[in-house]
Amino acid sequence: MKNKALEGRHLAVLAADGFELVELVVPVKALKAAGATVDVISLRKGRILGMNLHQPAGRVRVTRTLDEAQAREYDGLLIPGGFINPDLLRQSERARAFVRAFDQAGKPIATLCHGPWLLASSGLLEGRTLTSWPGIRDDLVHAGATWLDQEVVRDGNWVSSRGPQDLTAFVAAALDHFRHMDRRSVDEKHQDVSDAPRNAPPAVTLTAMKWWPRGSLQVMLILGALGTGWWVMKRTSSPTDL
Repeated sequence: MKNKALEGRHLAVLAADGFELVELVVPVKALKAAGATVDVISLRKGRILGMNLHQPAGRVRVTRTLDEAQAREYDGLLIPGGFINPDLLRQSERARAFVRAFDQAGKPIATLCHGPWLLASSGLLEGRTLTSWPGIRDDLVHAGATWLDQEVVRDGNWVSSRGPQDLTAFVAAALDHFRHMDRRSVDEKHQDVSDAPRNAPPAVTLTAMKWWPRGSLQVMLILGALGTGWWVMKRTSSPTDL
């Protein structure tokens, strides 16, 4: 992005092990390309594990832990999803307090997929309008929110999307959201009643799960690789090979 629209913005990404890889990596690259400084905040130090649905994927380095970070140091917050990541975060009082501090200050929050689970556990959904992964629709409604089945939903200092299928629209909306940090009103009039729940889970998820190898095969491949590595190390360290 040539105009560096987010130059000078300091943004936080709150994530734990089990985050959906593309939901963190793709938005962060776009935010940095727009000139923002981005920190990954997590429950522990080191590198946290990303996922492709249920499949382990790449790791991302943590910038600061929740013990070290303060919401007042940041201009906005990104909460990626994934099946495991928000489940871990919602059990952390420090994570819940971190999110509440952003919202109470009216700072922009962008989230998608299962990320809104954390908003629910932080007690922030009453009277709010948002979207999420369709599978957690009922959780959000029961927590007091109006849930819409749309690729992007804006409500005050929040912007949300359903998941990776909406990533292009979400990234564009998040860039605009963090750029206009003084915007506090709803961009468009929302309905008062939630959209109906889905009649079936997303087909892409079922298809992906269908073609993944069985766990036993994965274990065999890993053990085979480890065995080969041990044999190579033994051979190269043998006195007869010197």
